[in-house]
Amino acid sequence: MALKGDRTESIQSISYFMNETATRGGLAVMSTASSGVGLDSAAQLATYTWASGSYPIGILAQDMVNIDQTKYHINQYKDEVQKGGKVRIIRQGWVVTDMIYPGQTPTAGGIGYVGHSGYISTSQLGGDARNRAVGVFETTKDEDGYARFYVNLPNIG
Repeated sequence: MALKGDRTESIQSISYFMNETATRGGLAVMSTASSGVGLDSAAQLATYTWASGSYPIGILAQDMVNIDQTKYHINQYKDEVQKGGKVRIIRQGWVVTDMIYPGQTPTAGGIGYVGHSGYISTSQLGGDARNRAVGVFETTKDEDGYARFYVNLPNIG
């Protein structure tokens, strides 16, 4: 589990679908966008995979799973969503997550940037929108690798 229940969600978005399995708590980026409002457009896609032209949209709040629904039910108590479904993205608020770029140790007050594969990085990784600050670490990592992160993307997505 990459996202603990201890969090505050000030601004959320339900404008995106996700076509891959993913663990909640990572930084999602826009894969493709629709035109107009796009609330129910399948072209409005979120992903953990960075590509040219992507921009950060917030923290994924649900687990994306790929199960045979003729045999098993989605576990709604774990807030699971079937691959291809609509996801909830936290655009402003704080979360406790372990999706911190491997080998990096955040400091309290340190800025978080877009990392690869849904990770939050403590340093700027690329010469494009990944240089954009997406929030601030409010704590250092605990013994389990979790840190509190304040995401602030209210004007994105």
